[in-house]
Amino acid sequence: MNKEELKTRTKKFALNIIKLVSSLPNSKDANVISYQLLKSGTSIGANYRAALRGRSHAEFRSKIGIVEEESDETAFWLELLIDSNISDSQFTNELFNESIELTAIFTATGKTAKMNQ
Repeated sequence: MNKEELKTRTKKFALNIIKLVSSLPNSKDANVISYQLLKSGTSIGANYRAALRGRSHAEFRSKIGIVEEESDETAFWLELLIDSNISDSQFTNELFNESIELTAIFTATGKTAKMNQ
């Protein structure tokens, strides 16, 4: 997957996170998880773009580390939605699987960047 495809993929993921959050019930627990999910799920693409604009290899590695953390955090919030039965829809499960895939991609990217320093 090239940089442009990954930029598109992370933007689509962010838009789907927004769509999911908009569909969640208005309750204390759902609102807390929604807020956290919205922040982490939309920051993946933003931080990936920032990493691509890094002024140095070290800055790229640092920002990719942030992207990896945000992807993993997003997986956590999606897992909570599913396990708490706030949202266990097919859409939520698909987003959870995508967050796991994105985490794996950015983990591998970070490892490769570290080896190429």
